[in-house]
Amino acid sequence: MDWERRLYLAAHPLAYPLLRGLARRGPVVRVPGIGVVVNDAATAREVLMDRETFRKDGPGSPGDLWTPVLGPSVLLNMEGEEHRAMRARLAELFTPAYTEALCAEVLAGPLARLADRLERGAVVDLVDTMRTMAGTVIGRVVGLEAEERDYRALFEGGERITAMVSLRTRRLSDRQIAVAREVLDPLGDIAAKAYAAGDDRTVMGRMRSLGLSEVEARGAAGAFFLTGTETVATLVPRMIALLCDTGTLDRVAADPDGLLDRAIDEAMRVVTPTPVMLRGVHARAEVGGVAVRPGDRVLIATHNCCAAHGPFDLDRPHPPELRRLWFGAGPRFCIGYPLAMAETRAVARTVLAAAPVRITRRAAARGVLLPTYRRLVIRKEAGA
Repeated sequence: MDWERRLYLAAHPLAYPLLRGLARRGPVVRVPGIGVVVNDAATAREVLMDRETFRKDGPGSPGDLWTPVLGPSVLLNMEGEEHRAMRARLAELFTPAYTEALCAEVLAGPLARLADRLERGAVVDLVDTMRTMAGTVIGRVVGLEAEERDYRALFEGGERITAMVSLRTRRLSDRQIAVAREVLDPLGDIAAKAYAAGDDRTVMGRMRSLGLSEVEARGAAGAFFLTGTETVATLVPRMIALLCDTGTLDRVAADPDGLLDRAIDEAMRVVTPTPVMLRGVHARAEVGGVAVRPGDRVLIATHNCCAAHGPFDLDRPHPPELRRLWFGAGPRFCIGYPLAMAETRAVARTVLAAAPVRITRRAAARGVLLPTYRRLVIRKEAGA
């Protein structure tokens, strides 16, 4: 059994076989208790692009889940003119130039230590390394400066929140909301201080200069934290493992300028950083021939859409309907994509520079939302 399948089964021993089984039922299938499930990339893109019919606010949408925790004014639960206005104001905070400079500055020390350990032939747990680095980056975004152990604790708090969500989850319980706020409220307080200080080195400070309110800054901090740490922290170890397992790591290491971005895109297709996406139906319509009505929930099985194109293949071209579908589509394409890419490139280049490397030990994580390794220990090959 390949390791990607092991990771999914360890994280979701019941839901994953169900999700993959639904892929065999056709492009679109209605499932009682879950919603209308979309397994086809072209249909998924159509749903994502129709923002009037299929929305992120209202019943059955992400807003149902996260508004009680994050408040009403964060991108992941907004629609219409309010969403367009907020996105336009935040867009300049996540340009490729800014995010690359931010990662280069914030990760300079951690990357140097990683490179040194690899060159000395020491073993490196890439999972623990990525948790620290992802926490460090999001810490700078919200205005937190802490020790490495604090960044690990921050990441673990995020895992506690996302682990509460399953395929059937429509709303968080009062207890779950309380747990989420226990993690996010201190983060919001830190973001509020950074906002008040107006330090342009932090995204919160720049949000103030753009005219966003403190409430919007606090909500954004929570949203950035939930969507911007686990995604990258789980992706990088899985990508390096895929390159090792398919024997392509040395090839990418020999030409990172030409192959690294291609390897990242193909790894993201296989890993699928967002395995499912939710939309609430706001008008009568059809999805792949299946009738839907207001109040229905559409579950885009992004993982099924991506898995239909086969196992990891560095030379596989991505058809237009699939292109970075795991980050959304159109006006809803993830605003944090440049930050995720900058962080992924920075760490991957450091590991590739030590090639050849090999995996010495690994184990799958259990009880998590995003399938991931509990540990992935790598080492530069002796004599290389």
